[in-house]
Amino acid sequence: MNISDHINAQQAYFNSQITKPIPFRKEVLLRLKKTIEKYEPDIEDALWNDLRKSKFESYIAETGFVLTELNRTLKNLKKWATPKKEKTPLFLFGSKSHLQYEPYGITLILSPWNYPFQLLFAPLIGTVAAGNCAILKPSPASTHTTIISKKIIEEVFDPRHVLLIEADNRETNLILQQRFDYIFYTGGVEYGKRVMEAASKHLTPVTLELGGKSPCIVDKDANIDIAARRIVWGKFLNCGQTCVAPDYVFVHQEIKENLILKLKEEIIRQYGENPQESPDYPRIIHSGRFYNLMLLLKQGKIEIGGKYDEQDLYIAPTLISGITPENRIMNEEIFGPILPIMTFDNRETVINYINSQEKPLALYYFGKNKKNIQDVLGKTSSGGACINDVVSHLANPNLPFGGVGYSGMGHYHGIDSFYTFSHTRSVLTTSTRINPGLKFSPFAGKLPILKRFMK
Repeated sequence: MNISDHINAQQAYFNSQITKPIPFRKEVLLRLKKTIEKYEPDIEDALWNDLRKSKFESYIAETGFVLTELNRTLKNLKKWATPKKEKTPLFLFGSKSHLQYEPYGITLILSPWNYPFQLLFAPLIGTVAAGNCAILKPSPASTHTTIISKKIIEEVFDPRHVLLIEADNRETNLILQQRFDYIFYTGGVEYGKRVMEAASKHLTPVTLELGGKSPCIVDKDANIDIAARRIVWGKFLNCGQTCVAPDYVFVHQEIKENLILKLKEEIIRQYGENPQESPDYPRIIHSGRFYNLMLLLKQGKIEIGGKYDEQDLYIAPTLISGITPENRIMNEEIFGPILPIMTFDNRETVINYINSQEKPLALYYFGKNKKNIQDVLGKTSSGGACINDVVSHLANPNLPFGGVGYSGMGHYHGIDSFYTFSHTRSVLTTSTRINPGLKFSPFAGKLPILKRFMK
């Protein structure tokens, strides 16, 4: 079957109404949960082979994340999907209003290679919970994870409900020419533009989860020990290949040297004197990304790291000082284990710099002064933010995750995944027992009464 045939088969399946009842949705989600649990060792092996992720990192950022999302959805789906009553104004006397959540239909989910399990299955949970059918297209770069993901999908779902298709970039372009009812894309900005352009031809709604350069500000009153530990963890998680990783640090001039010292100590504490031997330090996904990152190592002063092994796709956790906004490293998303450090004396200078760039997916601030915290939050814009932490806002299922501007549009996780993949339908039900004549012509003498009601 070609892609058109698959879409037609899913459309017929969706039109049969089988995906809409809540018991059906919960049944397949429960089956998905049990199947993921069954294949958890295989998922760990796949993530190790693709990115050399440890079992701990694979669970906290991939498998465990998805299972938490499944548990929360299974527990709350009936409540989320229940129609919600809304108030009705007096001038519509005799009517009742409610909101009803209905699925879009056939969704396309395009997922990336950096978190190849989480970023495929997390949006899938939302679209199935909302009652849709789905076609999944994972990245061709994370081949081992795709193999086990496909096995899980085929074991859990009827292909007329959910289908995983392997495709390269050319084939993905052909898929995007088809008409879908919703497209969910996670990846880079440039391809995100192509997704949105393709969607526009059919007026298809989209969610774009992109990226950008997420700033990290360390003010002079920050707890430096805590800041260093959390920045090192968040930056070098998945070898820096995280869309919300701190992309660069602005540190107050008074504490620059101390912070760099503490960051060095933390790198050694977390990954050892030789991170290449650490079982907890992942690798670059492929040689293309490796060589791109190597070019960024030629700028500024390397404070620690800088070592690499081409055959192993290894680049050490690296800190670079002496960087200015004009350097190339400050003009593209790094997406790797390289952290440039710049200094500031005046917080307004940092705020102005951030506001002169595209809006980031995340913003991080370390400091104790509440007024300064509110100043930074109030004068900047980002998809999400953490105060005295990094990355961890993703772990709260009560917080929606998404970007703004060039870092994306739309959001998901938890109830927001259900809302993202549901059309909110407004329904007004009017009684036939009474028939108020205010809204019907002739209108003579009715305007003063209408104004009074509508106020």
